[in-house]
Amino acid sequence: MTLTEAELTDRLAAVEDPENGDDIVSMGLVDDVAISDGTAEVSLAFNAPHAPAEMEIGDAVREAIEEAGLEPDLRAEFREEHGHETDVLPGVRNVIAVASGKGGVGKTTVAANLAAGLSERGSRVGILDADVHGPNVPRLLPTEDEPGVTPNEEIVPPASDGVRVMSTDHLMPDGDQPAVLRGPMVNNVMMKFVNEVEWGRLDYLVVDLPPGTGDASLNLLQSLPVAGVVIVTTPQEMAVADARKGLRLFDEHDAPVLGVVENMSAFRCPECGDDHAVFGESGGDEIRDDYGVPVLSRLPVHPDFDSAGSDGPSVRDPDSPVREDLFEMVDSVADRVGEVNRRRVAERVGEWDAEGDEGREAGGGTADPVSASE
Repeated sequence: MTLTEAELTDRLAAVEDPENGDDIVSMGLVDDVAISDGTAEVSLAFNAPHAPAEMEIGDAVREAIEEAGLEPDLRAEFREEHGHETDVLPGVRNVIAVASGKGGVGKTTVAANLAAGLSERGSRVGILDADVHGPNVPRLLPTEDEPGVTPNEEIVPPASDGVRVMSTDHLMPDGDQPAVLRGPMVNNVMMKFVNEVEWGRLDYLVVDLPPGTGDASLNLLQSLPVAGVVIVTTPQEMAVADARKGLRLFDEHDAPVLGVVENMSAFRCPECGDDHAVFGESGGDEIRDDYGVPVLSRLPVHPDFDSAGSDGPSVRDPDSPVREDLFEMVDSVADRVGEVNRRRVAERVGEWDAEGDEGREAGGGTADPVSASE
């Protein structure tokens, strides 16, 4: 005998969110259940495409539906009532800011490999090079074309193997010419990239913030619906101290800190494969212990990270010995984005219950099939 929607929902309550430690029904992640002709259509409030944890949950939901004798048809749908921002960048699901307390810690390398890695996983990705004084993203993600313009005079970012790239470097007449821009001009350029660029539909927009805690970072944080911030540091004491300042800045402006990437954590000898902690140890651990944010990844010092000697980010090179490290970082960031988004949904459950069905009618999102883990 075919189950009712309510009975199937009760079965789905046995599926837990591995990151947040509660069942997906109690958290409000099961947005809709419909059964027709032996097929169970289930809408899940997921918003981190190709995040391993969300694929794991999706597999568990499929298994529960199949055990009930039904064919699963899952959709991921994240709408305004779930917390999706539609006023700014309405086609972008998640904005991930990559920041550092100081320059020289490899922030752009992390941002470019994060964007390329998410794209390699199958996501629709763009990257905004907001470091206007040192716009180096195009060095790591070179594009064949220049930015285009729509009939509405919106900028169309060029692509680098599928990743849409927008940088002030595209607007400079000479690659060696410095970007002499003062505060108001910097803000104008950034707002132009936010408001006048046709990004299209993206699962992730990675924003490579300027180093430090200046006005440009603050204005972007206040203007963009940031899903979370990745802090990049090296193990050195000075870099860790500055990273702490950046973390406090984002916390004060309600931008969730996804975690810390400890770059240059050790030198990995390309000849012998051994790791040597030439810049110190445990810088990321100190931040984790003091602020309760995870260490997302520890990336080694390796010649493959030198953009001058490569044709693109190392995460795209199947022969690179650091590729696995980079994909671990990519998956960790995607999982944290999903965790933060799902917790946001759970925090709104009480509000939805009070509003009843009327509170669930708001639109503004798109439904996508839920990916299965491999």
